[in-house]
Amino acid sequence: MKKVFLTASAAAIALTASAGIAAARDQIKIVGSSTVFPYSQAAAEEYANKTGNPAPVVESTGTGGGFKAFCGGIGPDFADITGASRAIKSSEVELCAANGVDDITEALIGYDGLSIAHASSAPDMDLTEEQIFKALAAELPDGNGGFVANPNKKWSDIDPSLPDFDIIAFGPPPTSGTRDAFVELVMHDGCKDLPGMAELKKSDADKWDEVCSRMRQDGPFVEAGENDNLIVQRLEADPNSVGIFGYSFLYENSDKLKAVKVAGVEPTFETIADFSYPVARPIFFYVKNAHRDVIPGMNEFLEEYVSEGALGADGYLPERGLTPLSEEKLMEVQKAVADAKKLGS
Repeated sequence: MKKVFLTASAAAIALTASAGIAAARDQIKIVGSSTVFPYSQAAAEEYANKTGNPAPVVESTGTGGGFKAFCGGIGPDFADITGASRAIKSSEVELCAANGVDDITEALIGYDGLSIAHASSAPDMDLTEEQIFKALAAELPDGNGGFVANPNKKWSDIDPSLPDFDIIAFGPPPTSGTRDAFVELVMHDGCKDLPGMAELKKSDADKWDEVCSRMRQDGPFVEAGENDNLIVQRLEADPNSVGIFGYSFLYENSDKLKAVKVAGVEPTFETIADFSYPVARPIFFYVKNAHRDVIPGMNEFLEEYVSEGALGADGYLPERGLTPLSEEKLMEVQKAVADAKKLGS
């Protein structure tokens, strides 16, 4: 991997902090998305096996929590890398910059299908985004220009053709990039064509966003934390419930779970890669460049993470459920990481 040359400001910060960082820890620290977590963990294990160096410490904090930790500052108390199941927000870039984290590299690692799944023993389900919204939104249009608390208790309340059992959906908390993606890709799409919503978006975009984004809190939607494995356990315990998480968890638990189709399409590597599955999204990690030449092994770990052996079509990360990039796109990512390409440049 190429030698990284820091900007003057980042270099000054890194030099000031370098002795403290080196003395404080010899392990790379990674935080962030529960969706990206298994990929970072696998890359960390492969790096340790190949080099004999300590494996990076990987913590599942959720995308929002990861950016908060990552953007906290420069030095041994702050993460080196954060995984994200969405792109960094402008407010997070501003938070980073305010704390001296002004040189960041973005790495697109592949694609994920935000999956809705249930136990293998459950009846097959095929839901439209509008039906999902009607099941999980806090409020629904009342037909007279106003809104009412969501009255739907069973799936059959939404459509008689759907199963006649209670709506129970285990999903991610607000700090999760998976929650952000679910709101944007499912809830907003399911809301936009309901009576009066197009007009509301034109007249009061903030109200539209509030109504189309807010999840119900009266029982049918259950925030299950950042540990997706706990959702899998709950789905096994209650076959009538559904769970919302990244495709890798469905893929890894295909002996226990099956997908709920969305608009007639099941998540697979192919449908996620060509975006015919309606809830496909890119996933990333972000690098704090001021730490690269200070934390032992960081450049070598990054080289491993974006290698052909990891991210390529036959790599060990697609084996774990990651939908891979094209060869051309992977080469772009490898160059950006090797060159420490600054976000926004």
